Amino acid sequence: MFVLSEVKSLIRLPALQLNRPLPEALSEEINRKLSNKVVLNVGLAVCLFDILEIGESFLFPGDEASHTRVVFRILVFRPFMEEVLNGKIKSCSKDGVQVSLGFFEDIWIPPESLQHPYRFDEADQVWVWEYPTEDGEKHDLFMDTGEEIRFRVTAESFIDTSPNVDPNPESRSTQQPDSDKLPYSITASVNEPGLGLLSWWNT
Repeated sequence: MFVLSEVKSLIRLPALQLNRPLPEALSEEINRKLSNKVVLNVGLAVCLFDILEIGESFLFPGDEASHTRVVFRILVFRPFMEEVLNGKIKSCSKDGVQVSLGFFEDIWIPPESLQHPYRFDEADQVWVWEYPTEDGEKHDLFMDTGEEIRFRVTAESFIDTSPNVDPNPESRSTQQPDSDKLPYSITASVNEPGLGLLSWWNT
């Protein structure tokens, strides 16, 4: 679930930081810049793990800050494909189930990846597993918000949400904002024995 990732970056240190030991100042700035932020095609950065190399520092005209080339490792949340995790149901809609790990909430289980057969209960806004009993009847198992759920990671998606500046001013008014896009999201499945609500398998 958590991995170490090596990153090379040019770190900007404000002038007020230049009187501190360089490794200390760089560590604080890297954590401020990356902690709890998605790094494209890397994952959700948690914190700095260590600094591997501190390169040259540069001063640019008109900027009192220093810029230093740094190679470092960060602790990243990025589950492996097919990894099984536990979380809690955050919400349900016709589009599927949203799961939260507490620190990360962009996990989605589409309807086709739920336990079969299933239905969406419009009144309660929850998904229901119509569990077939031995007598041929169906026993409804509800996926209520807040319930603990075990799921398997099946896919991930990275989207570059950094602002893009269009050199053509006339086209800017027609561009759609990227605020509704998720920089990193996970698709999951519970359609196999042992997956789904923990309460289903503990009774």
